[in-house]
Amino acid sequence: MRNLLVELFVEELPPKALKKLGDAFASQLTDQLRALGLASADSVTTAFASPRRLGAHITHVAAKAADKAVQQKLMPVAVGLDANGHATPALLKKLQALGADVSDPVFAVAALRKAPDGKAEALFYDSLVSGATLDVGLQQALDVALAKLPIPKVMNYQLESDCELPGWSSVNFVRPAHGLVALHGDTVVPVKALGLTAGNSTQGHRFEAVTSPVVLANADSYAQNLLNDGAVIASFAERRAAIVEQIKAAAARVGNGVKAIEDDALLDEVTALVERPNVLVCQFEPQFLDVPQECLILTMKANQKYFPLLDAQGKLTNQFLVVSNISPADASAVVGGNERVVRPRLADAKFFYDQDRKKSLASRVPGLDKVVYHNKLGTQGERMGRVCDTARAIAELLAPNASVSQPDGLVHNADTAARLAKTDLLTDMVGEFPELQGIMGGYYALNDGLSTEVAQAIEDHYKPRFAGDDLPRNLTGVVVALADKLETLVGMFGIGNLPTGDKDPFALRRHALGVIRMLVEKDLPLSLNDLLTAATPVFGDKISDASGPLTDFIFERLAGSLREQGYSALEVDAVLALRPQRLGDVPKRLAAVRAFAALPEAPALAAANKRISNILKKADAAAVADAHVSELLLQEAAEIALYAAMQDITPRAQAQLAAGDYTASLQTLAALRGPVDAFFEDVMVNAEALDLRLNRLGLLKTLHLAMNQVADLSRLAA
Repeated sequence: MRNLLVELFVEELPPKALKKLGDAFASQLTDQLRALGLASADSVTTAFASPRRLGAHITHVAAKAADKAVQQKLMPVAVGLDANGHATPALLKKLQALGADVSDPVFAVAALRKAPDGKAEALFYDSLVSGATLDVGLQQALDVALAKLPIPKVMNYQLESDCELPGWSSVNFVRPAHGLVALHGDTVVPVKALGLTAGNSTQGHRFEAVTSPVVLANADSYAQNLLNDGAVIASFAERRAAIVEQIKAAAARVGNGVKAIEDDALLDEVTALVERPNVLVCQFEPQFLDVPQECLILTMKANQKYFPLLDAQGKLTNQFLVVSNISPADASAVVGGNERVVRPRLADAKFFYDQDRKKSLASRVPGLDKVVYHNKLGTQGERMGRVCDTARAIAELLAPNASVSQPDGLVHNADTAARLAKTDLLTDMVGEFPELQGIMGGYYALNDGLSTEVAQAIEDHYKPRFAGDDLPRNLTGVVVALADKLETLVGMFGIGNLPTGDKDPFALRRHALGVIRMLVEKDLPLSLNDLLTAATPVFGDKISDASGPLTDFIFERLAGSLREQGYSALEVDAVLALRPQRLGDVPKRLAAVRAFAALPEAPALAAANKRISNILKKADAAAVADAHVSELLLQEAAEIALYAAMQDITPRAQAQLAAGDYTASLQTLAALRGPVDAFFEDVMVNAEALDLRLNRLGLLKTLHLAMNQVADLSRLAA
């Protein structure tokens, strides 16, 4: 047992895919070697990934796998042997296929083993299979690992050696490969891949390597050899950690409480661009800070891979950090070059911002009629007309209880924000940086003299954009965001453009979760049916009514979200079975169900509730519909007692329900356990006399309605 090192040296790999490629290469190699018995369950794998290499260090790898005893069932004895016990042609053919010596059939049969197999005896062939050698096994593992790499885009290039036609034979891989290392301890394993034969040397940093090539003493010295002689930190994780530490140190040197912007995706990408990081502080002219900081931050991150520095209040400063791949004694040229490169980017942003402010958002509204939204649903102009109508309808539902800071009122503000919400799509800044849509609309709204309420609503109407994102900051923003998402949901469902298992091009799942979050977390006094009723007629005859499937879709998303929050499937099922229209009540209903389920009376009442449901389902539907309770027809003591308990308990539970105290309502109903148990013990519901049967069905129907207004308690029954 010795440790194994495999490295593939290539041209610069795609940075956004590097970490995944490195992890996949190492894990596939390990899995394949384990499957062959060359690596053990205790083997530890370390993945290496730098801009020009993929590697894996695997501990406890054997030079040869252990031999394996293999037992193979051949065929029933009656088929393999004739009446005299001699081998049949079928048996000899099978043995020959397995590589057994059949030159002496008598000896071949004697080597077989007879054992019971079900009702009959069968012949078994026991053999010892030689374990794979590392030379063969690593070749197989390497071929599989390279074939299964999650390559985002394959490149075709010509091989120069180890192929039929050097210079003409081609291979497909993520980038051209130029070196292969395979060391078992200090021994080279003679494997081949991509026209390369494995050796014990690799290349270091393009400019700062101490020696070239870097000769590796053994598998365990790989990372240290590369660092000392090649000026390369081979480990992706170590390189990332080094960048984080250098960023913190650089920010501390700047002082004044500045902090680099946190962006894990940017950090991963920069880690994939450098072999030995060197973080430097740069700056730009303060005049550019007049441009909204989101624009400057985006252009520095997206185009230049810089880390902007924010002050203690979170405002952008005119300094930024660059992660260089070289470490010269005098870094002034590197700093000056990066400052020179970023200046035109910032100047472009300032130009776009200045130009956009020359036209008001309102003047851009007609331009939306020239932008196609969907061939079945019309233009963006038509779409925003529908959003406006829906936003006004929602605002009118909320207006009596709304408190809006602007004197124009919620309906007016929502209409204004909805009408202008998409106009920033026509601006130069959003045309260059689509990620800024909404954000720039908010800035331009303030520039046009609109209220903060409206400007924030325009900026926030895309929220929540993703799981965990903030909700709109004010009620106007919530109204417009609801209208915008409902327009998309109703429109797409109305034309049958539904998400599939793996495709959701219009992000309908995300829109549904956004609607749910706003209704629940803002506890809005809105009915889901009322919202869909408001959002559907605005389409006219462009769509079919799909409110039923859309309602199902929203409740499915709600159920999934609640389960992710830690509610049990039974609790969620019990509450959502009633399809509560005010989604803001759902958390309170769930809390009430959880408290009820903890009561000692809960299991019996849930079981009784399930029994009542089954009785009512099996009874004649017309009879149940007509059934009602007459006190005069109550005969048995148990049904009289249940009716009396209901007369006492149900009004109190209803009052608590009306007050929104769902927990107290269910706990009050728990007192019915005794009378309910006694009723089912002593009373025959399906009495022969029709009037008695209907009266008892009416009693159960009344009880069922009273007990299942917070949740369907029968769903809690085991």
